[in-house]
Amino acid sequence: MTDQEERRPPSRRIADELRAAIVNGELVDGDQLPSERDLASRYATARNTAREALSILQAEGLAVARHGKGVFVRRRRPLMRMGRNRYSRSARNETGLSPFRIEVERQGRVPHTECRSVTRTVAPAEVAERLNLGHEAEVVRRENWYFADDEPVQVGVTYIPTAVVADSPLATEKKLGRGSIYARFEDLGHAITRIREEVSARMPTPEEVAGLVMPPGVPVIEVLHTSVDDKGQPFEVTRFVMRADINGLDYEMPVED
Repeated sequence: MTDQEERRPPSRRIADELRAAIVNGELVDGDQLPSERDLASRYATARNTAREALSILQAEGLAVARHGKGVFVRRRRPLMRMGRNRYSRSARNETGLSPFRIEVERQGRVPHTECRSVTRTVAPAEVAERLNLGHEAEVVRRENWYFADDEPVQVGVTYIPTAVVADSPLATEKKLGRGSIYARFEDLGHAITRIREEVSARMPTPEEVAGLVMPPGVPVIEVLHTSVDDKGQPFEVTRFVMRADINGLDYEMPVED
């Protein structure tokens, strides 16, 4: 060990060795890292030093803590959002699942979604514009949180014109049954035939950091999604906020002449 390495704090030296094991493949996606007790014993140091070393890896996005289970190597394969086929009617009819659940299962992970609220509100200006609504138009607001392998990966807030939902389950129920939200839209005569997705990036709000359990310094991907039916009518807008360290976007589309 060089003098410079010797002067580094013990927590940094422990983190360096664990990081090297992750980078060179000794520890792979999903592997559990040694516990604080084991690290403290192995390196003859205090448990709070070992805890700090594990925190360094979490802050770097290399590891994730699971409550009551320990700290694990983070999956380095991003969860991909498949823009071309995620809204496929045939896939939805075959599986009875929502686009997110289909997507996550196809990537070998376990999906979970929570609808945390269904309320009525005034449409934000950018939502009203995309839905061709007037000033201060009322919409139904549905807030959904999305998990893969019990890890929060994104939040989506959906806005639907009250004229579209009427008194259907979309306006009142958190659970929407087989086929989820787009099957219920079809029941109302609004089959999704075209989408528009506006993608940007920004730093998260404190509420997003807490809800998505984000490491420091990680940005979010924001996708403003608009669904359009076969009559050319936009019938819902969803703002997705996705952790940039564990999500990716995969779009395939024809090129115009």
